Amino acid sequence: MKKLTTVLIAAGLIASASACSAQQQLTTKETCDRVGVAAAGIPQSPSQTATIRAANAMRPIEPVASTEMKPVVTAILEYLDEQAKETPDEKRMGELTSAFQEAGAKFGELCRG
Repeated sequence: MKKLTTVLIAAGLIASASACSAQQQLTTKETCDRVGVAAAGIPQSPSQTATIRAANAMRPIEPVASTEMKPVVTAILEYLDEQAKETPDEKRMGELTSAFQEAGAKFGELCRG
């Protein structure tokens, strides 16, 4: 009886875990809306805590972002992650800043019109 119960519990956990991980891809409009809300938290002046919060708000969007918006979200997230470090790599920040600015332009194009 204990083995049967253990097997049933394990099967239930696996089924619920797979149901939770089966996320649907967002449309571009839905992705734009979520990124817009998360991007509102991006600080104008670099504060490590605020940058970490903004990155954490952006992180769940990346796996479900629309195909068009995925590179935008990834570029923003990489920029925020590097900026949040105690000592960001200046060379890397230069590259990421350029990608971040391009992502902002693409965001404006796709989301604002």
